[in-house]
Amino acid sequence: MPLPVSDTAVNLPPIHQRALLLLTAFSVILILWPNPPGTSVQPTAELMPKVLNESLYQSRAETYTNHLPQHLRNSTSTEAKPQIQDDSKHHYDIKPGDTLSRIFSSQGFSQQQMHQVMAADQSLLALDVLRPGHRLTFQLDENQQLQSMELFIHAGHRVLYQRENNGEFSYQEQLNAGEWHSKTFAGTVHGSFYVSAKNAGLSDGDIATIHQLFRDRVNFSREIHAGDRFQVIRSDNYVGAETTSQSRIEGVRIFNRHHQLDAFLHANGQFYNANGESLERAFMRVPLSRKFHITDDFNPRRLHPVTGRVRPHNGTDFAAPIGTPVLAAAAGTVIRVEHHPYAGRYIEIQHHGQYKTRYLHLHKTLIRPGQRVERGQRIALSGATGRVTGAHFHYELHINNRPVNPLTAKIPLAEPIPAEDRDAFLERVTFMTKQMDDETLLTQRY
Repeated sequence: MPLPVSDTAVNLPPIHQRALLLLTAFSVILILWPNPPGTSVQPTAELMPKVLNESLYQSRAETYTNHLPQHLRNSTSTEAKPQIQDDSKHHYDIKPGDTLSRIFSSQGFSQQQMHQVMAADQSLLALDVLRPGHRLTFQLDENQQLQSMELFIHAGHRVLYQRENNGEFSYQEQLNAGEWHSKTFAGTVHGSFYVSAKNAGLSDGDIATIHQLFRDRVNFSREIHAGDRFQVIRSDNYVGAETTSQSRIEGVRIFNRHHQLDAFLHANGQFYNANGESLERAFMRVPLSRKFHITDDFNPRRLHPVTGRVRPHNGTDFAAPIGTPVLAAAAGTVIRVEHHPYAGRYIEIQHHGQYKTRYLHLHKTLIRPGQRVERGQRIALSGATGRVTGAHFHYELHINNRPVNPLTAKIPLAEPIPAEDRDAFLERVTFMTKQMDDETLLTQRY
């Protein structure tokens, strides 16, 4: 509703009041001035309310604006610049319970595109274990079709899946070894070893590794007592200032009332006691109940017979008929029992330190995730599941998360440390034990 002139004018600055008086006087003259004959002029009185109100509203607006702070005054006179967004790139942070199928559907991609990516991932199987903390980045082309997808696992490990000209996808693994920084933990057992180790700062994974190292030498439930001491050196991996969440135990000593237990990691990935004697159990070269001829060798540079592009074969294939018993290559813990559209039913086992094994295209699995297995234990029956041309057994050995030839790789053979490495190993043991003792003194002091 227009404001009354009388109420508004009194609130105007003096300069505006003078302008208003001049305008009023000019209007009176126009009203009294006689019109020329034959002309039609809109009565000035009808224009006055409109003219006055517009002038007053403009004056009030100028007065309000002049009293605003400078940054707000600028914002009223300039339009906000639109921000340009890149609609061709989408990010998705993995949440608990997520599956690749559900993610692709939520992002508007077809199941066919998902299977194309999974086909490229067959030899790596990185997409089979999506965990919170992982991130997927989707890059679209000008037709809003999936051009590439990056899987961020941690700062030192990314996998890029790229669409080729023929419509298929290939992958490129991007690794950054980063740097390892060691830290020493020391403590005294009060109650259980597990609780005491947690209180000292060790993780569940660290404690499981220690249990595995000494499982044949001590019963942690019955033979570790209050007052026993432990010392641990753990290294954590960083890329720049960012952790990759990777860690490894490098040295352990437990002082029990009856004896001392110790284990030290050598550069070859095996654990030895302070005298250089192996704590490992031997690996099987071929984890089958009997011998079969090889149908396809390990070949990280194998060319795809159709596309001509590099499609690694990260394991060795054996002509085992369906139902052949498959054995655990060494003692370890089962970490995966999965069914993949291309790898079929498969098992992955974590062994001591840096060793893992995979068993693919199985007909039937006989173990479950989290289960402890021993060397030579029957874990599955071979088959022809997944994308295969016939029944066979595919076996992989990974060292430091990299596939190696299981028939030629240097693997633990339960032998003492090599003679040429012995002096360097003993020197490192001396250094680590001093580091452990220094940490124990600090712990006892504070």
